[in-house]
Amino acid sequence: MSPKKTTLKPARNVPASKKTPPDPGSLRGVANWKEAARWLRDRGIEDIECITPDLAGVPRGKMMPSSKFTSNTSLALPSAIYRHTISGEYPEETESFRYEPRDSDLKLMPDLSTLSVVPWETDPTAQVICDIVDSDGGEVPYTPRNVLKRILSLYHDRGWKPIVAPEIEFYLVAKNDDPDYPLHPPKGRSGRSILGGQGYSIAGINEFDELIDDIYHFSEKQGLEIDTLIHEEGPAQLEINLRHGNPIELADQVFLFKRTIREAALKHDIYATFMAKPMQAQPGSAMHIHQSVVNIETGKNVFSNADGSASKEFFHFIGGMQKFVPSAMAMLAPYVNSYRRLQPDMSCPVNNAWGYDNRTTAFRVPVSDPQARRVENRLPSSDANPYLALAASLAAGLLGIMKQIEPTAPTEDSANEGSIDLPRGLLEAVALLEDEPAFEEIFGKQFIGLYAGVKRGEFETFMQVISPWEREFLLLNV
Repeated sequence: MSPKKTTLKPARNVPASKKTPPDPGSLRGVANWKEAARWLRDRGIEDIECITPDLAGVPRGKMMPSSKFTSNTSLALPSAIYRHTISGEYPEETESFRYEPRDSDLKLMPDLSTLSVVPWETDPTAQVICDIVDSDGGEVPYTPRNVLKRILSLYHDRGWKPIVAPEIEFYLVAKNDDPDYPLHPPKGRSGRSILGGQGYSIAGINEFDELIDDIYHFSEKQGLEIDTLIHEEGPAQLEINLRHGNPIELADQVFLFKRTIREAALKHDIYATFMAKPMQAQPGSAMHIHQSVVNIETGKNVFSNADGSASKEFFHFIGGMQKFVPSAMAMLAPYVNSYRRLQPDMSCPVNNAWGYDNRTTAFRVPVSDPQARRVENRLPSSDANPYLALAASLAAGLLGIMKQIEPTAPTEDSANEGSIDLPRGLLEAVALLEDEPAFEEIFGKQFIGLYAGVKRGEFETFMQVISPWEREFLLLNV
């Protein structure tokens, strides 16, 4: 790969970033292939992992010697990796879910701004996140990074850029190599398993000080910045908050943080899981998304007027969230297990209401000054692909602005005491996704058909499993 031939170009319909090129001496990212070669050489990097998220957000890609990475090498993956389920199976074709007839190659195009070390590897290793293009260099519209870029281009066309800040919850659990047995909290430094009810407990965090130190060290070496870390309500349930910024960059960070946290936990002989509901009778894990929109030219928050009051775009954004997010739940809660989290008595909204500083609503408006006015989407679960979750949430708000959808009145009291206003299972969510005409236009028909086909395939695989509940209550009673 010569420097001239391999300079990464943005996918079609996606505006080029105007950010300052990375410093070649930085922990994360370089501006071109010449700097990449120097960056790798200065750090004695022997191997490099070229990775990209599949539909589930699982890293896929290739590893190679760093010398080969900077040479004239073509990187490719089969298109089928975007058509298999989380269990590695391939669903049957339908009218809208089709396989590429030749299973031809898709090309990996490294985004050099994401180049960083892999700190847990014993041999000097680096990683780089890749975009996906076809054999002619054109955009592949159904890959997660490109789906998000498509939504950002629609904002860019209006002279805007979204700003997001994800909050990711996860559990630490004792190692369990038999899926038939329930998960349990691990033992902390006290030698005892931590109990629930430890929300914001410093002692709860201190139980896992050495593991958390490794998370921070691994993150620092990759140039990833953690804003805050807290203990959540569940036993050994933690939450990491990230600094606000560009949605692509933040989705990349969540993608890498998940991997980082799992690796840090394994170093301490325990698991870290981002399952939405890993333990019965305990709170689920969410990925809350704070969202605002900035005028590119002025840098002002589109959600606030000059006098500091809330703008019409702010209310239309909320109106769009209320109308379209329930139909996008398959992208925000992508598995059968995700819907076990959506229970009204488990600190999780099960509505499409909004309110000021009201955590029982799906869409919360935190207390802030006008320039920081934002909307928090509290519905996504931590098992969601961050690229697709951000794309779905931002698309819903933008559709509200485009269609000038007025929101309901803000909810003053608890919003979780009425009926559940969201799909109650994966199949219902997939049907809503397919039946929303605006989604086919904004996400593209190919992505909707492919994603729905994979989700239906996963549901059919789940239906082949007989659960303990069925054996307990049906075996001798029916």
